[in-house]
Amino acid sequence: MKSTIEKFYQAFEEKDAETMASCYHDDIVFEDPAFGVLKGEKAKNMWRMLCKSLKEDEKASIQFSNIEANDSKGKAHWEAHYAFGKTGRRVHNLIDAEFELKDGLIIKHTDKFDLYRWSKQALGFSGVMIGWTGFFKKKLNAQTNRLLSKFENRK
Repeated sequence: MKSTIEKFYQAFEEKDAETMASCYHDDIVFEDPAFGVLKGEKAKNMWRMLCKSLKEDEKASIQFSNIEANDSKGKAHWEAHYAFGKTGRRVHNLIDAEFELKDGLIIKHTDKFDLYRWSKQALGFSGVMIGWTGFFKKKLNAQTNRLLSKFENRK
């Protein structure tokens, strides 16, 4: 349903993680290059963590476009502008999202973006050197999931 996806991204633009989480089915499966696969409450908590981080970055912004959907599938394009926390470097990430819907909620959400492009922006020279490798992706997934676990333990 297009309205569910629009609600999700409007909430993201406003950095409203609770509304975003309400668009997700309890059995949500999320996947992207940075976090890998997250299920259920972990996927919802990822958005809570990211929105908290974006609220702390005065220049951060999210824009979405090209939402298409029927009763069971959808897609969208979105862009994120923010400072990568570890380096402070500005990132402009271009993401294409695919959705599966069930009972009017998002049950599967897959974000695709060029991890090498992202790593060059976020990490500079070291991103250029290793951002294209499987080793980097595995290390990044471990790091983002550690940050998510820390965030969840503080809640």
